[in-house]
Amino acid sequence: MMLMDPVKSFLLVVDAQEKLMPAVHDHEQVTANIARLLGVATELGVPIRASEQYPKGLGSMLARLREHIADEAISEKVHFSYAKAPSGQRMLAQLEQPQAIVTGVEAHVCVLQTAIGLQCEGRDVFVVADAVGSRNPRDAQLALERLRAGGVSVVSLEMVVFEWLRQAGTSQFKRISQQYLR
Repeated sequence: MMLMDPVKSFLLVVDAQEKLMPAVHDHEQVTANIARLLGVATELGVPIRASEQYPKGLGSMLARLREHIADEAISEKVHFSYAKAPSGQRMLAQLEQPQAIVTGVEAHVCVLQTAIGLQCEGRDVFVVADAVGSRNPRDAQLALERLRAGGVSVVSLEMVVFEWLRQAGTSQFKRISQQYLR
């Protein structure tokens, strides 16, 4: 077992799109938690990547999230797994970080298939339970159970942030905890 390390991590936001997110159970909280992780990742210099599943039909990534992500870090896909999509594979080839911190929707489809694909590539995968969702909460719960049983680490937003920060008492800890932790 290992801790998440900001130097060894990248953050992946899967398919948090305009036409899909409103249908996701508890979508406002899921979106807020993804935004918080994006803010912390930006502060700490953790690379960020994102995917959009068939944007012609599902729209672009939510503007609230997109503002934290460089255009060139967002890739379109039709594969459910980012790790299997040619655009995702090109993005992943640019990343040396072995730890994938995964957020987004839907937990039981694209998040699950992406996490399994990343794990099969040999990456250490951490799915952020309070920053993923599905239309049906039971589907999300089953996905997290399946991922955990398959050796993927299921974590919380606060686990990611505190492991990335490592210690209290620094100006960085103070700033990040005041801005992103509640």
